[in-house]
Amino acid sequence: MFNLQLSSNKQAINYDELYDFIALGLGPAGLNAGLYAERKGLKTLVVGQSLGGQLGNTAEVENYLGFPHINAQKLIAEFKNHIDELGVTLLTNVIITKIEKNDSTFIISLNNGKKLHAKTVLYALGGNPRKLGVPGEDRLAGKGVSYCVTCDGPFYKGKDVVVAGGGNSAIDAARDLARIANSVTVIQRSVLRADKKSVDKLLNQPNVKVLLQTQIIEILGKERVTGVRVFDKSATAERVFKTDGLFIEIGNTPNTSLLENLVDLNESGEVIVNDKQQTSLGGLFAAGDITANSHRQIIIAAAEGAKAALEAANYINN
Repeated sequence: MFNLQLSSNKQAINYDELYDFIALGLGPAGLNAGLYAERKGLKTLVVGQSLGGQLGNTAEVENYLGFPHINAQKLIAEFKNHIDELGVTLLTNVIITKIEKNDSTFIISLNNGKKLHAKTVLYALGGNPRKLGVPGEDRLAGKGVSYCVTCDGPFYKGKDVVVAGGGNSAIDAARDLARIANSVTVIQRSVLRADKKSVDKLLNQPNVKVLLQTQIIEILGKERVTGVRVFDKSATAERVFKTDGLFIEIGNTPNTSLLENLVDLNESGEVIVNDKQQTSLGGLFAAGDITANSHRQIIIAAAEGAKAALEAANYINN
């Protein structure tokens, strides 16, 4: 009996076949890698859980070349249209559970009990939201503590919210919330690191205030979030801010647990790659937010995916 399955875009997936290139991750890095690998004539498969990856947690994108202002879901749809037009095979709604290499072949285990085989692999599984690590965070998760403005922001229409963080994701989240919330307070333990244009747009919102040199030390509330306790470094004093919700936007923890015994990682758990996106294991490439690249941008992740696919083709040919 043939070990076949139809992919999410109606392409046949043969679990007994040896693929030239498998991209793990359905974000910009994995999708663009699939596009470039397919164009190079490689037998290609892109695998992951949800189309768009972390891009799906964003509302608007303003810095992707060719799309000055575009809804994130629309951009994901454009990616999907391009992938489908070229006939790239996608396997969605699966979780990668193990990666191993046997001689020159990679074996990828999935949570559906199946295994995939490939000559080369791109690892682009992004990360998970980084936590503040303060009292009340785990207990009130989903009860006013959120890591996704796109998912939970609409529940706070007309309410008061706090955003923790000072990078691009935090500022973008605050701008999104400012359109629907009564007030938005951005709390950052140091200084704002986001793009100046984004910060300027945020500060032009009349219902937004920013507290710098201020650290959240506790999340308050019994059944739901009612406030946050902060330490004001300038005044060297603690204060309590009442809030209906807290959105934590302080970056991601790289999803690299599957690689711990396979490739070299840095102290933060990020994959160390060279200028060709190669890891320390031959044939295994990495791209996007799980690498040591310090610039967490959609267009950079997509570019790294393209580079990895081209280098994978060279690896196979050589």
